[in-house]
Amino acid sequence: MKENKVIYTKEDLKDFKHRGIKQEQVNQQLENFKKGFGYVRLSEPAVIGNGIKIIPAEEENYLIDLYEKGSQKADVIKMVPASGSASRMFKTLFSFMETYKGDTEEFLKFVQDKAPNSMHEFFLHLNEFPFYEHLKSIMWKDSRDLEKMLEKREYKEILEYILTDKGLNYGNTPKGLVDFHVYRDFVRTPFDEHLVEAALYCKNGKDANLHFTVSEEYLPRFKECLRKVTKVFEKMFDVKYKVTFSIQKPSTDTVSVDEKGELVRDENGQILFRPGGHGALIHNLDDIKGDIIFIKNIDNVIPDRSKADTVKYKKLLAGMLFEIQSKIFEQLDLLDKRGLTDEKLDEIEKFIEENTGYKKPADLTFPDRKKRIRFLKSLLDRPIRVCGMVKNEGEPGGGPFWVKAEDGSQRLMIIESAQIDLKDKEQKKIFEHATHFNPVDLVCGTRNHKGKQFDLTDFIDYNQGFITTKSYKGKDIRVQELPGLWNGAMGNWISIFVEVPLSTFTPVKTVFDLRRTEHRNVFFKC
Repeated sequence: MKENKVIYTKEDLKDFKHRGIKQEQVNQQLENFKKGFGYVRLSEPAVIGNGIKIIPAEEENYLIDLYEKGSQKADVIKMVPASGSASRMFKTLFSFMETYKGDTEEFLKFVQDKAPNSMHEFFLHLNEFPFYEHLKSIMWKDSRDLEKMLEKREYKEILEYILTDKGLNYGNTPKGLVDFHVYRDFVRTPFDEHLVEAALYCKNGKDANLHFTVSEEYLPRFKECLRKVTKVFEKMFDVKYKVTFSIQKPSTDTVSVDEKGELVRDENGQILFRPGGHGALIHNLDDIKGDIIFIKNIDNVIPDRSKADTVKYKKLLAGMLFEIQSKIFEQLDLLDKRGLTDEKLDEIEKFIEENTGYKKPADLTFPDRKKRIRFLKSLLDRPIRVCGMVKNEGEPGGGPFWVKAEDGSQRLMIIESAQIDLKDKEQKKIFEHATHFNPVDLVCGTRNHKGKQFDLTDFIDYNQGFITTKSYKGKDIRVQELPGLWNGAMGNWISIFVEVPLSTFTPVKTVFDLRRTEHRNVFFKC
């Protein structure tokens, strides 16, 4: 698959231009399939005292006050990746709907399955799910009595009302617009809960600023939801909402190849492009012009009764960002001055090693002072992120590690298991000794010490992409994902990792998670 042998049709070139993709990008993607992406090289897990900080209780008020005062003069915004469909959340329900026949033997197995995430328990406790009343109302309009249908074991039709356009249509709904939490006289979606959160910790004066990245097909539904709740929440929380949306840019889509390494095309002969994964959102983040940007996943929300820890630790992380950013800017201002002594440069170098998630190579030397100053500037003049980390209790996903670079330096990064060569016993041992997990709880500073916005694409580690296998028309194809948003897309940022309590991490990955204690229906009026 040599670059000069790839022949594109006129239609291909038109498609590239329409998407904003350069031919060189596609060539590089094809080269990536040929060469693959290497594994990262872990040196050790980030742990308390070596990569992960704990906020002392006596500093909490200071950091919260630092953020609350600083946020009045800064552009503060919350970015929520919300393009995901709810279909994966309801995967077990889809499977049951498609296969369950209800014969005697199958039904006996069904009623004997008492596992918390079994379909028997789902139907037994259906009235405890937040969408129950909504479902019941829709079915009643069709002259269908949900309770009687449950008694008659008409499970397939009930699921049709939940998953298809016959009813709630959750199989074709963004996760952000699924009913999650029941209050006394209303039900909130994750989208609603993020609006509420922003009113509690992400505002300038009375302005609560949010940005949601959504799928283009769902954008009208998000805007309609916003229209319905804006006035209610603005009155409830005494704020004025400023909400913007963006979609994943077509220029970040990637091509696929078949088992022969040839480009996959659709039935019309056009090259099959697929979304490049959440790493594509670094371009959306780059478009946000803010001083402080919170990032949190759409499904990691909690009812009002339990929001205290979430609000507190968001302010603490942002306070830490203000503090470390101020100190980094001081060092950069010093490096801009003339006449710095070697002793002063030693102090700055020590500051970098103690505060920026970077360890220099053991044999690092410089031929002269100018090159040393230039090097120190390059380490400090970067976007900054402060990331909450929770204790690892078996959740799937990435974690914090020290990663080795080719020059022998080490940098703090968030790494997924797919990026690690787990066949290597030493690497597997390091991975298994990780103590913390990445809940996607970030606060970002994307301006430099002179107030200029960084070009975030300059700090992507392009070697941290992924190649996985998917199915297309019944055949396996190889697909490519860009470096993940909080993985390789931020691979060359300054990273500060801070322990936060597990109470701030309450994601809903499957429908059964909605019956967890933290999401359970508790009628609570704001």
